Amino acid sequence: MDGHAPHPPTASRRAPPSPVPGEGLNARPATSADRSHVSRLLAAAFFDDAAISYIFPDPAIRRARLPRFFAILFDSDGKAGPRFVTAGGEAATLWRGPGRAKVGWLEMLAEAGPLLRTLGTALPRALRVGDAIDAHMPAGDFHYLHIAGCDPRHQGRGYGSQAIAAGLALATDLPAYLETPNPLTLPLYAGHGFEVTGEWEVPKGGPRFWSLLRPAGGQTEGAMHELRM
Repeated sequence: MDGHAPHPPTASRRAPPSPVPGEGLNARPATSADRSHVSRLLAAAFFDDAAISYIFPDPAIRRARLPRFFAILFDSDGKAGPRFVTAGGEAATLWRGPGRAKVGWLEMLAEAGPLLRTLGTALPRALRVGDAIDAHMPAGDFHYLHIAGCDPRHQGRGYGSQAIAAGLALATDLPAYLETPNPLTLPLYAGHGFEVTGEWEVPKGGPRFWSLLRPAGGQTEGAMHELRM
């Protein structure tokens, strides 16, 4: 991964139904007090994700390690960009700011111990995914939607889209970028102003990804969409 810590992809998603208006759809900045809850909800959201399943193919190991994995990412991404969680804790997004999409050496070293203990024998696969993600990032500065997830119990109600929209509201000055391993999510992201810019595969049997970019000042369609995660 060219010296960078592994990046899991934005979670797999399905084509969503229309959202149900209601309370709790607004998102707020996530703080350290949200770490445990957000880590657990992301672990549930990403359990069936193609890239996460490639990194942790054994379901029992995946279930045991994902909360720790996302706790590490919650801390790491919080040093590089904003984090958001919906008011009721149903969905969350982790962003990395302009110039911070790729994890630098100092950040990598700070997280090396916990990350190595969490990944264990999954390290080579995680590095393979991370290398491919880094290699397909666009040139120049952009806002990176690193992680977006919704508790499976609350899917289809607009919570995931609210967590995404909170970050996009701060990302009007530069493009926003993400990658996803699920083609069913492409219409969802089109609704948030993203356009497909590439399609690629992780080497050695890894998953296929789609790269998406939202132009600076891009607009979100009036109808909100919901994430599967």
